[in-house]
Amino acid sequence: MASEQRAAPGPGFDVVLRTHRLRAGLTQEELAARAAIGVRTVRDLERGRASRPQRTTAELLAAALGLAGAERETFLTAARGRLGGLLADTAATTGAEAGAAANGEPTRADGPGELEEEPPVSIVQLPLTDRLFGRDEELAELAARLADPDGPRVVTLVGTAGVGKTSLAIEVARRAATAFPGGVAGIAIDQEAPLSEPLGAVAAAFSVNRADDLPGHFAGRAALLVVDGVEHGPHTVAEALTVLLARLPALRFLATGRHPIGLAAESVRPVVPLETAPDPPPGTLEELSAYAAVALFLERLSRVRRTRLESREIAPLAALVRRLGGLPLAIELAAARGRVLTMPEMLNRYGVYGQNRTSGGPLPLREAVADTYRLLTPAEQHALRRLAAFNDRWSLEMAENMLADGPELGTDVVHLLDRLLALGLLGVSGSRTVRFRLVEVVRDFAIERAAAEGDLRGSRIRHARVLADLVERIAPRLGRMLPEAIVRLDDMTGDMGAALSWAVGEEPHTALRLAAALPRWWRLRGREVVGEQWLRRLLADPRTADADPVIRAWARAGLARLSGDRGVAFVALSEFEQLGSVDGRLVAHGLLAGPGGGTAEARRHGEAALALARETGRRREAAIAERRLARHEVRAGDLGAARRRLAEAERLAGECADRRLRASVLVSLAEVARLDDRPAEAVRVGQAVLTEQQRAVEAEAERRLLATIGMALAETDRLAEAAEVLTGLRPFGDGTPDGEAPDGAASLVEGAIALRRGEPKRAAECFGRACEVYEGGDPRPHVTALVGLIASVPDHDDRVAAVRRLAELCRETGVRLLPRDRDALGPETVSRVLMP
Repeated sequence: MASEQRAAPGPGFDVVLRTHRLRAGLTQEELAARAAIGVRTVRDLERGRASRPQRTTAELLAAALGLAGAERETFLTAARGRLGGLLADTAATTGAEAGAAANGEPTRADGPGELEEEPPVSIVQLPLTDRLFGRDEELAELAARLADPDGPRVVTLVGTAGVGKTSLAIEVARRAATAFPGGVAGIAIDQEAPLSEPLGAVAAAFSVNRADDLPGHFAGRAALLVVDGVEHGPHTVAEALTVLLARLPALRFLATGRHPIGLAAESVRPVVPLETAPDPPPGTLEELSAYAAVALFLERLSRVRRTRLESREIAPLAALVRRLGGLPLAIELAAARGRVLTMPEMLNRYGVYGQNRTSGGPLPLREAVADTYRLLTPAEQHALRRLAAFNDRWSLEMAENMLADGPELGTDVVHLLDRLLALGLLGVSGSRTVRFRLVEVVRDFAIERAAAEGDLRGSRIRHARVLADLVERIAPRLGRMLPEAIVRLDDMTGDMGAALSWAVGEEPHTALRLAAALPRWWRLRGREVVGEQWLRRLLADPRTADADPVIRAWARAGLARLSGDRGVAFVALSEFEQLGSVDGRLVAHGLLAGPGGGTAEARRHGEAALALARETGRRREAAIAERRLARHEVRAGDLGAARRRLAEAERLAGECADRRLRASVLVSLAEVARLDDRPAEAVRVGQAVLTEQQRAVEAEAERRLLATIGMALAETDRLAEAAEVLTGLRPFGDGTPDGEAPDGAASLVEGAIALRRGEPKRAAECFGRACEVYEGGDPRPHVTALVGLIASVPDHDDRVAAVRRLAELCRETGVRLLPRDRDALGPETVSRVLMP
């Protein structure tokens, strides 16, 4: 395949929309009113929560902004999916959308103001692999090429199915690991998907929450990503790698597929079958085993057969391996039959249907699988067809649940898995719970047989129910952000997507159960729009109207969590009160205590959550409520009350031994210390959190903490240390890279540094970028940005406009100026801000 030069990603639609709105001198509310769409739609688009509006919405926005001609066309092109930030949730290709529609998956919302997004699909981490044969030279060469700083950014191993591309890639990655201090990880592509899915999978593979956190995770250190099965999603892979290549210059890629990706930076390396013995073969087994294909066969045969081959089996062995074409997967499948067959018997069986009747070529892999399938009992065949419903890796428990309502096996599931493993039909990787996976060609064959036998629908029903049961048990543990719960759900990403895609059409009650349990995980992995669309579709489906009221209430609460829709949160609270669910009421009150509503109303819900938690003896929930109420105290300007609440929250978090909750409380304490003009204390507390509880701090909280430390250091004239913090916040270097959306935390720190250095113009630029980021979001950092802008902007008219916006923000959100804000603004400006 010829290489194709792909254009570098341009500004995301969030940047384009914000730029045009500011140029037109409109607030978000004014633009929404002109366009006749919801203000929340404008806010979500500008904040990057979704990157593609519907065409109708984009046209309404263009008209409201007064765009015409080439400018209008450029705006609409950006709305159709030009890439911006690292985690741009662009929709999949037309072909992927058509496939999703054919499978009954949600693709596009209807009506202006609704945002497009695709549901989750199967993208999983790679398994481990066995010892390789005959690849020593390739291993050495490929590892050296990857480790070479001047080598290609993308190396793609290309070859036919079963030739061993994945095993070779994983072993190469292991050998080259020392050259990549940023880490080595891998994902496997199952099908075409929205860009957010592979980027999210890459983030999970490197143990960060979102793809936007990858630059900070690598911090310029070289890293390697293995991307397996690119032929299953060529457009997705090409688009994702284009973004990652541009945004992460230290990241390299080792891909596998049946054809190249087509990137300009790509170096293609064909992978050929293993060397087989000539005809006639050598006379001794020792001479014959010098050929890699034979050595592989003998090693796999030794796992199922303890006796040494007899001399009469040498010639049939050479002929058999030759007929298999040196394909490792076919060789492994054949060797697994050595438990019951001699070499002449194997060769005789292949002699019947092993040759391609038209070309006389080697045994097709599908026929090799079919031959092994015939060795299974009817009950084992049924079990294999059932297990083929899993897209990703699965656990023993999942297998047992999947097979619980099938034919009696006559033995336990452990024995079945051992038999499938011995026959080469099953792969097992690592020591984690979720470690089994059917060989791809075996899974494809089993699905074909399930369709032919008429039990494919039953397998999918069982699969969806098994997934719903598991997720309902695992997801509640995400409240404590337990790593093992996150890993378990990450392992099941593809299966959850497949179960939802099927069950939404055939078993909507099961789909609702599954979707209602996933909002925390969706939010953690940056898939809010995906989850919101699933939940809206399922709650609106008349077939779920008679679903369990508890499930429907939790689905509404999840929708409110993902969308910020307070109306939905009120309905969920009412339902939980009717059901008498304390857990549900606590969650709903917490959602309504957020910054989206009026100050008094939000505080009332925060206090209700605290009272309910105390009444029911729930210390962890009480700590969360105290931390949430501390934000209201900061908004009201009462830093002493905020300190007292946070001290109580820290005590409660310590009593319930929740390190993550305590770390988040300490992050808030550091912020309050800086706002209270105690920068030294802010630095001390912040650095202690990073040193002692780094693993307990979530990525978003860590960025807030770094911003607090950086600004506190700048305010105490420790500018060199502040600059180091800024480097950690913005690994791309000083300034904002072309096409990248501004970063609020980094902009605040950079503005503080510039202000102390006596560079008001630079400071004004930085604080202005921060104002853009925080508009419509958390008001406290927005106030900080506006105060910095007013203190540094040289132009009088710009200063007046910033003062007017600060006054509006204080009136709209109830935020009160702190003493430090008043000192920075001066009495005259403060009086103008506080003017009724």
